[in-house]
Amino acid sequence: MGKSAAAIELALRFGGEIINADSMQVYRGFDIGTGKPSPDDRRRVPHHLLDIVEPTVQFTAADFARRAADAVRLIQERGRHPFVVGGTGLYLRSLVDGLFPGPGRDPAVRARLESEVRTSGLDGLRKELERVDPAYAGLIGPHDKVRMVRALEVYALTRRPISEHFSRTRSPLGDLLPVKIGLNLDRPALYAKIEERVDRMFRDGLIDEVRRRLGEGLPETAPPFRALGYRHVVRCVRQEIPVAEAVRLTKLDTRHFAKRQMTWFRKMAGVTWLPADDPVALAAHLEEQLAA
Repeated sequence: MGKSAAAIELALRFGGEIINADSMQVYRGFDIGTGKPSPDDRRRVPHHLLDIVEPTVQFTAADFARRAADAVRLIQERGRHPFVVGGTGLYLRSLVDGLFPGPGRDPAVRARLESEVRTSGLDGLRKELERVDPAYAGLIGPHDKVRMVRALEVYALTRRPISEHFSRTRSPLGDLLPVKIGLNLDRPALYAKIEERVDRMFRDGLIDEVRRRLGEGLPETAPPFRALGYRHVVRCVRQEIPVAEAVRLTKLDTRHFAKRQMTWFRKMAGVTWLPADDPVALAAHLEEQLAA
């Protein structure tokens, strides 16, 4: 059982609604590669923060925190339980721990950093981030240019690493104490799920989905095309690599991402880790927490 399936079962049992915390599922028109819940699942349980922005928009963790906190309050006002579900660590941390309020963007600093990317590639930027803020560098992906630039911009403007700013923030949830549950899955089972999911995405028409979005005039620089499910498919559509290679690279990148994701969440305080394939244990733990 994965995150979405577990959340749906728990939401049905405890009278809940689901708030998406996947950074790519917020985008309209990107369904197959992001693994969005099916229309049937959305009918069974109300879902929030799916398909809320156009794919040309950069939706930030701060945007998510505001929208998710609003959704939490509305769900609770209806007498129901909010289930925040997803694997984007920055999104979850922004909601639970908060994001620092500044500084704002500085065009000159950003221009310099973007120029470095064009001349030296992302490797130079990443090495600089590892030097000034190794904690944050270890949490973001090696291709996450947006967050690298932002972290180095913050350091240039404040002379303090962005991870230090994060540690001094307040949650938009106020005094609400969330129940944090992580799903444990042994590595062979996890890798088998990754293989199955990627194969299913390609069978379900992932290449056609990408071809359609590009045919509509969406630029390859649009944020969703940086996602795991799309990056290599764009290259495939451009006929730079064959389909089999796009499948192989997508599986490889997803395995690497899963490792980084686990490292992130293992460092999150207060998470109770339970077997992903034991719905009885999940329900029993949540029932105990809600009764406390």
